[in-house]
Amino acid sequence: MAELNYLEWESFLAQFPNVHILQSAAWGELKAASGWEVHRLQTGDSGAQIFFRRLAYGIKIAYIPKGPVGKDWDDLLPEADHLCRKLGARFLKVEPDVWEEDAEEGSSINPPVGFRKSGHAIQPVRTLVVDLSGSEGDILGKMKQKTRYNIRLAMKKGVIVKPSADLDAFYHLMEVTSQRDRFGVHQPGYYRQTYALFHPKGQCELLIAEFDGKPVAALMALALGRRAWYFYGASSDAHRELMPTYLIQWEAIRWARSIGCEQYDLWGVPDHDLDFLEANFQQRSDGLWGVYRFKRGFGGELLRAAGPWDRVYSPLVYSLYSLWSRRIAGSR
Repeated sequence: MAELNYLEWESFLAQFPNVHILQSAAWGELKAASGWEVHRLQTGDSGAQIFFRRLAYGIKIAYIPKGPVGKDWDDLLPEADHLCRKLGARFLKVEPDVWEEDAEEGSSINPPVGFRKSGHAIQPVRTLVVDLSGSEGDILGKMKQKTRYNIRLAMKKGVIVKPSADLDAFYHLMEVTSQRDRFGVHQPGYYRQTYALFHPKGQCELLIAEFDGKPVAALMALALGRRAWYFYGASSDAHRELMPTYLIQWEAIRWARSIGCEQYDLWGVPDHDLDFLEANFQQRSDGLWGVYRFKRGFGGELLRAAGPWDRVYSPLVYSLYSLWSRRIAGSR
């Protein structure tokens, strides 16, 4: 086993053209600045960026988001297990970068030996992924008619979307959206560091939509290899009838295509199958239902991630954590 530094990890990841951005060295730096302890392991042709953090009462957990990297984890996972025990983690949570739908192609969705399926995920389990192949007309053609209409309406009414480095305007819109839609946001420094880490690499774009020279919507997208992700979005209370959020999402898709991405992940919808989502989205507004109503129009494929899987070292602590996570989920 080798424990790698930032540059060594980036060099290792270079052989994987479709690695998830949550396994990137820059993401590790971002989370390290937010209180996580980051370790990067490599064994043979597999590796994992593992995050450690202390919760209440000094309880330490370990977490592998959208990893491990590589195909053969047989030698890697015991080494990760050893590190977690050495550092005092009470359990290790793994959210693999594998879709359940890929099981037909031979990718296992079952936990490795020693792990159990978990009912608590940190990242969204289900999402919509837009196929960026073909022309812009092809992509628009797969969208819902109403979404195409709203994109064109915003253009017609004079909404202008352009790249920006105005993190103050972005954060102001995030605060407005947070208060309106009742969700939490990071501190301003988190978004500044995200931009500083990823934008110089060409892996981040901040878009601002303006009307009459004033910001009315903002979006931060990240990209790595063949994939891009819609991570953070916000909008003003003013001029929502001009549909700036539809146009800015379209421009994010165009940006992703321009840097060679093949997929655009809209990042998070309710964890239900398509029939249930379509039967209920008009009546539901809780949780992620409101964003599903918006995201469904962009023509993405509904996919569900395998996992999460947990490796438990302290059953009592794990039981308390599971109870806490169910209460948090139930209060949303």
